[in-house]
Amino acid sequence: MRIVIQRVSKASVSINGRIIGSIGKGVVILLGISKGDTEKNVDILSLRCIKLRIFEDENEKLNLSMKDIQGEALIISQFTLCADTKKGRRPSFTKAASYSVAKPLYERFVTVFEREGIHTETGDFGSKMLVDIHNDGPVTLILDT
Repeated sequence: MRIVIQRVSKASVSINGRIIGSIGKGVVILLGISKGDTEKNVDILSLRCIKLRIFEDENEKLNLSMKDIQGEALIISQFTLCADTKKGRRPSFTKAASYSVAKPLYERFVTVFEREGIHTETGDFGSKMLVDIHNDGPVTLILDT
């Protein structure tokens, strides 16, 4: 599993010009699920994202989590994060989990955020989407298993 998490002032996702999800201050999470990823991986990384201290406190130090600031999350599936680019010029996606495996794990990831009281919006799993990200900082981190 590979995650790109970006601190944002606002973000939205649209399909064919129609916004299907939008948030204010919080994070955008691009989530790639690989073959071999498990529910345990999902639970560990989702909670790590929620507790990650990437928001500034009154002293401008990165000491606050999403829960501390009552931030929101926009979670987008992105199998291209599982690409193997070590050989040739064309990425290989053979390490990405199949749709039937990845979708339930993605849904579990989203459910953890909702269960933790985080206002969460999503894209449409497997669809071509346009994501509008207003990266704040910019702060961008990569987490993986």
